[in-house]
Amino acid sequence: MIPRMSDQCAFDEVQLPLFAGKEQNVPSYIKDHRKRLRERFLAGGGIAVADYELLELVLFRAIPRQDVKPLARALITVFGDFSGVLSAPPERLREVSGVGEAVVTELKVVEAAAHKLAQTRVIDRPAISGWQALVDYCRTTMARRETEQFRILFLDRKNILIADEPQAKGTVDHVPVYPREVLKRALELNASALILVHNHPSGDPTPSDADISVTRQIEEAAKALSVTLHDHLIVGAQEEFSFRSAGYL
Repeated sequence: MIPRMSDQCAFDEVQLPLFAGKEQNVPSYIKDHRKRLRERFLAGGGIAVADYELLELVLFRAIPRQDVKPLARALITVFGDFSGVLSAPPERLREVSGVGEAVVTELKVVEAAAHKLAQTRVIDRPAISGWQALVDYCRTTMARRETEQFRILFLDRKNILIADEPQAKGTVDHVPVYPREVLKRALELNASALILVHNHPSGDPTPSDADISVTRQIEEAAKALSVTLHDHLIVGAQEEFSFRSAGYL
């Protein structure tokens, strides 16, 4: 059950300007706590703070005049950890008492920044020689999704990643994929190779019969057009499944 907070503990959510000055009209004990937490974070980075404290740092701007520790702890309780909170759908976040549009915006900005950072490490770079960075990127963008998503990584003749595009979104255990559309897009981008990626919200990356079937269909269609299918990755909560490593390709 999602925690609910009493009216007395309701959060006064007021989003600050992007470059906000000092917090105004904030009780001294909250100011002191925020100062100490910021100093600890700046001195030691993310490893120096717990997940709920890192979340507090994100929430400071959205809720500038109240203690956000209870909300941070409530979010961690519901979604498991910091990553789970960031990747939670907005509608699920709003179900937690104290979360409004300013909080949702702050969390989604941080999530987008994390995705952008991971993407810069793989886009326009060799995909095969930078395989671990590519896997890390896929994990960052897909591992915590609550529904399945199918993405295609398009590579040029030198195996440079030239595009990463979501092809379809599905339910908690199914996503529709059409080989014809996959190859059509590859031709439009003049791609020479593909890497397929999708996630399993259940956390178990073991391929289903449908996963194996659609992979073979795409592989056959790609061969007919002289496009190489390098791999199909299934991203789980803690690990990934590689079709090539498992001998399916």
